[in-house]
Amino acid sequence: MIQRFIEQGEGYSDLYELIELADTNAARLSKFVALKTVKNEQEICSLAIVLHPAGESNFQPIYICREGIPEHSKRWDLFEQSAVRHNKEIQLLEVRPSSGFNELDLYYQYLTGILRLQHIIPAWQ
Repeated sequence: MIQRFIEQGEGYSDLYELIELADTNAARLSKFVALKTVKNEQEICSLAIVLHPAGESNFQPIYICREGIPEHSKRWDLFEQSAVRHNKEIQLLEVRPSSGFNELDLYYQYLTGILRLQHIIPAWQ
């Protein structure tokens, strides 16, 4: 199975897009994930949703708003309300910041490994 992160951005409107993706893909919705990190001495989160593959596809999208959301904020509350609306718990994990990687692709490979180890996404086949 191919699992790929699709970045939505870090802003307020990007989170609305992420929540809309969860709403319109409710039948495919697998997990809500919050990835806590410390960047520039500030605690922030990346918020993500994991969808099941479409039909017979081997592609599993992970939509993410990367490192722009404080844990206790209005944006966090909106994400939490969306998880409740879809009867999902938010999987909360602590991870390294993306700034610690030379390339963004390496950061996403690191996150993929963590999500697999935590059984949030299926193991590589």
